[in-house]
This record gives sequence, structure tokens and C-alpha cells, in this order.
Amino acid sequence: MIELSNVSKSFQDKNALKDINLTFEKGRVYGLVGTNGSGKSTMLRIISGVYKCDGGSCILDNEDNFDNNNAKEKVFFISDDLFFPPQATLKSMASFYRYAYKTWSDERYKKLCSYFPIADNKKLSTFSKGMRRQAAFILALSSSPQYLLLDEAFDGIDPVIRHGVRQLISDIIAEDGICCIISSHNLRELEDFCDEICLLHNGSIQLTGHVDAISSSYCKVQFALKEMPGEIDFPGIKILSKRVSGSIITLILNANEQKGLEAVFALNPLFAEAIPLTLEELFIYEMEAIGYDYSNIIF
Repeated sequence: MIELSNVSKSFQDKNALKDINLTFEKGRVYGLVGTNGSGKSTMLRIISGVYKCDGGSCILDNEDNFDNNNAKEKVFFISDDLFFPPQATLKSMASFYRYAYKTWSDERYKKLCSYFPIADNKKLSTFSKGMRRQAAFILALSSSPQYLLLDEAFDGIDPVIRHGVRQLISDIIAEDGICCIISSHNLRELEDFCDEICLLHNGSIQLTGHVDAISSSYCKVQFALKEMPGEIDFPGIKILSKRVSGSIITLILNANEQKGLEAVFALNPLFAEAIPLTLEELFIYEMEAIGYDYSNIIF
């Protein structure tokens, strides 16, 4: 288990993370989403032991993870900006990680090499971005870590390979019970893959929880009234967004579908209906509600 307790991290005058409290358990997939510069990559680097907390603690299986080789051997971090030595091949990197990780599996390495269409004896510097990411996945999964950290790791991989990688990760989670934490701007990619989602903004947590629980806590309702009201207010229900198009009113509500429709029906609408709300829409409206221009968010 990974436990972040009151974790803070700053770079000069920039607060990258502020009093973060999160727990990541094995056997689950977690998604980190948020605005650019929200602290996602910083959090992964703290978990991997690359950065030291300025405040608070990052505990990995009851041990402080920073400057702790025993803890770091349990983690494999695929960063957004992949780096391999100029002359490195997949085969030479496999030799390196075979030495670095006691849990390295030659059997899994051979199997994974048969799945991905890349040569293990060619320089990785000659590969495309997507092919280098495939190499990174082979090395990561062959190392058999207990915690797999992925920072925009699917970026540049074609849809067929991406689907295969997700299936491999799912199989290994089921087989080894590992914990996978994925940072991504593509929320649609995470929606049907992650067990839990955490939304970050300006280094703080805006929303976190199980995907199904979050989805069921919000709704989109569309309705029409005989007369357009000046204001709409529902006691006990937060209105995240209001759109008016002609006589049609569309609201995003911080309430489940039943409660949302009950509130709307109290206005005696000409008609009312609930519309499916994706997590992408939900997070955009949540960010808009705290004053962030959603047109500048990339999910």
C-alpha cells in the first residue's frame, strides 16, 4: 500500500502539491487527471522516490520510499519523457533491469517480446516514440514491480497496441495483484480502465473516489418551462453548469439522477429528461464550477 500523508512539494515559488492525502492499494488501477501543471507528474515522481517531499510523508509498504532501495525495487516508473542511453538496445536494457530488479522474469520478457513488433537488437534511439514506449512497457512488465506508475505512457501508441497493453496490464494485475497508477490527459482512455479517479488542480485534490460512485453522484438534466425563470436554485443541490438554448435548459447537478429529476419536476416542466454524463464532461464542469476556463483543459 502507498500512503501519501499531507504531502507538499514546491519548486522555487511554485506549489506543485499541497497537503495531499491519498491511499493506493494493490490490485487496483488508479487514474490521475487534471489541468496542465496540476501536480500529476510530481506526485508520481514522489511515489517513485525521484523527489523528496518538502512536507508530509510518502510511505510504501510501511517504509519511507525516498533514498530507500528496498522500496524502489517495488516500483517501476515510465515517465512522460522517456530516456534511454544513446547506444542502448532493448536487449541491453533488459540486462540492466535484470540486475536492478530481483523480480525480473526472463520468461515474461520473452513472451512480451513475441507480442510487440519491435527488434531487441536495434538501437532504441532509432525507434519512433510509440516503439520506444512499447520497449518501456516490455521492460516494466518484465521487471514484475508491485507498483507500476505510468505518466502519459499511452501517448504515441497506436490504438491496437494500446488495447493490447491495457489487456496485458489487466492480466498482470489479476495475476500478481499489482497496483497501477496512470496519469493522463485522456479521460476517456481511463474511464473504463480505472477503478478510482483523482482530479487535481493547482496541486490540490478537487475530487477523488471510485469511478462508479463519482458517476452516480452527478447528473445532466434537460427540460423546458412555460416561463423562463430568472434564477434556478435547488436547496441542497449544487448546480455545476447551466446552459440555455431557446426554451431548453440544461443543468449539470451534483446529485444522482433520481434526486436531480425530482428537483426539476418540482418546477412543473413541460418535459424533462436525464442525459448520460461522461466523466470527461463531469470533470470539465467541476473545473468550470471552481472558476477554471474549461476550454483550456485537455482531457
